[in-house]
Amino acid sequence: MSTLYVVATPIGNLSDMSPHAIETLRSVGLIAAEDTRVTKKLTNHFGIDTPLISCHQHNEKGRAPELVQRMLAEDMDVAVVTDAGTPAISDPGTELVRAAAEAGIPVIAVAGPTAFAAAVSVSGFDFSSFTFYGFLPRESKELKEKLLDIGRKSEGAIFHESPHRVKALVAAIAETLPGALLSVSCDLTKLHELTLRGTPEEILAALEANEKSEKGEYCLVADLRGVQMPEKKPMIQASLEARIFDLVLNGASIRDAVDALVEQGEKKNAVKAASLRVKEWIE
Repeated sequence: MSTLYVVATPIGNLSDMSPHAIETLRSVGLIAAEDTRVTKKLTNHFGIDTPLISCHQHNEKGRAPELVQRMLAEDMDVAVVTDAGTPAISDPGTELVRAAAEAGIPVIAVAGPTAFAAAVSVSGFDFSSFTFYGFLPRESKELKEKLLDIGRKSEGAIFHESPHRVKALVAAIAETLPGALLSVSCDLTKLHELTLRGTPEEILAALEANEKSEKGEYCLVADLRGVQMPEKKPMIQASLEARIFDLVLNGASIRDAVDALVEQGEKKNAVKAASLRVKEWIE
């Protein structure tokens, strides 16, 4: 039986490449790589001569079924890797994993470096829970709307950002989420690894003062527990029960209706209590 291996690769320091990952890449029949040129440097470094095939965000939907068919026809094991870190986390890999699983092919994780986990570990924030959001919208209005939504939902949030947009993201956090604290990491595991901690205003000032701030990829950890969100007034002056019932009549589940009203600024406990009463009516 063929197997798909999801193999994590170093996010900077090649010493983080695990013996398990090296052995897996040597043993499979093919490596599906985000960028074959990047992965070729990695395989050359470790003396791995397994053939490579591209599998990136622009071709993965078409490439995934092709690879699955080949795996089944040739009884071949395949490994999927990205340029750095763990596949399918803000990187290609999800389509191939899904296609393999749907075809009954075992999917095995070869665990290793992940940027957001490393960033959380050095943040100093003790979260009981956090949410990983990856890359946020680029357009300013959409970005601020997304941040406001995140501020209402999460006590901790993790973002990825490019060096050319990191200042704009930090500035948007400062504007929309007053009271937030940030830990901003760049070049994790590399020689010049840097982590900045403080308020968004302090982080932005540090980035502005750093001539090399527009180099390297960033991972931001936001502690939102101190954020005071502006109250959002409901647009409809009706009871919570009536509004939930209206959403249900229009095809929403009770759970979706609850989420919608909370997003509109209603208190979660009150909405949940109302949803239980509605549930009694319709059952």
